Amino acid sequence: MLRLALSYADKQYEIQPQQGGEKTLLRVINEVQGGQMHVMWTATDKEKEEQLLPIRIPLFKGMFGFRVFIINRDTQSKFDGIESFDQLKNAITFGQGRTWADTEILKAGGLTVVTTMKFSGLMHMVDGGRFDAFPRGVHEPWSELEAFSQLNLSVEKNLVLHYKMPFYFFVSNTNRELGRDIEMGLNRAIADGSFDRMFYANEAVQSALEKANLKNRRVFEIPNPNLSSATPIERKELWLDVESL
Repeated sequence: MLRLALSYADKQYEIQPQQGGEKTLLRVINEVQGGQMHVMWTATDKEKEEQLLPIRIPLFKGMFGFRVFIINRDTQSKFDGIESFDQLKNAITFGQGRTWADTEILKAGGLTVVTTMKFSGLMHMVDGGRFDAFPRGVHEPWSELEAFSQLNLSVEKNLVLHYKMPFYFFVSNTNRELGRDIEMGLNRAIADGSFDRMFYANEAVQSALEKANLKNRRVFEIPNPNLSSATPIERKELWLDVESL
């Protein structure tokens, strides 16, 4: 997507993937601020948008904000009768990582959240009934179920939780020309349709959307209190439209 955006720029850019193994998010932010790295992408929040210059165009059309649930397969009937958010809030408990941004979002939405530090612990806890549902991005649960195939788990069939959780490109606050070129390129790609063509042609996106079957799920919306007021929520063309799938 970065290559697509910069192909519209009036100057020539060379993209060189950063080498050096896995890095913490804090280290990557520091390297962008210090000029050792020019572009990064991650889920946004108010703090990151103060540290760096965000290009406020959701790279995955907000797809990662749609969360389906990993559950104990014997408990599907507990979810079948849920038709309102109040029912969901009162009947279902959720598991999340203790330090995850999603945890704060779910709690702010009034949901009951059980936390632990380890991902594997969450899988075993939902299997054992310590909580009812483990929300996962639409691209995540099927490979995770394969990795924990010894557990009695499945993906819940009817519901999806949704909050705005855009992933943006970020550049240094001192690298505004690059930021303008990326933003201009992404907007041009959206206008001529190449952004959507690239997004929907991606095999991982196709697989996730097909398996998640979002169009036939009941969607429950909750706000994301970590979003900046500058988030382009009103630009409908930037966001995944479940009804059009």
